[in-house]
Amino acid sequence: MIEEAWKIRVALLSDTHGHVDPRVVEVVADCDYAVHAGDVGSATVLKAIRPRQRVMIAVRGNNDTVDKWPVAEIRTLKTLPFEGTLDLPGGHLVVVHGHQAGDPEVRHDVLRERFPEARLILYGHSHRRVLDLATTPWVVNPGAAGRSRTYGGPSLVILEASPDEWRLEERIFE
Repeated sequence: MIEEAWKIRVALLSDTHGHVDPRVVEVVADCDYAVHAGDVGSATVLKAIRPRQRVMIAVRGNNDTVDKWPVAEIRTLKTLPFEGTLDLPGGHLVVVHGHQAGDPEVRHDVLRERFPEARLILYGHSHRRVLDLATTPWVVNPGAAGRSRTYGGPSLVILEASPDEWRLEERIFE
């Protein structure tokens, strides 16, 4: 039972493009933290994502630009960084959108080279779910959590982090 107390649940999501699936919102509400890997699309999405601890990290994607966000929300857009870090039991998570990490065939190598100290690197951009756990740092793309190019349905990944173990669970909604 003591081990359970040390587990932290983190919702990993990306590529909402202005709309987050309500089922994703429901899963996020059962997590301690949320991390969004860019192409958020609007402040409305950020307000909808409400983890238990009310801690969320979101980064800017290649579509998070002044011309693509609602004019009234530009101030929020400008607060989004291009990369972020979340310190967790057993290591830290780095989040970027991934569009500046090269072509898909080299992207994971580039990210691992750029962030060797991370335990997990979260990225988005491609809308394709990938859990590359072959080596540390892990490289994870949770797929799209909105309705644009979801490739099988809106999705996210749940990270359970404790000092001794990290586990990932994919959630895909048809």
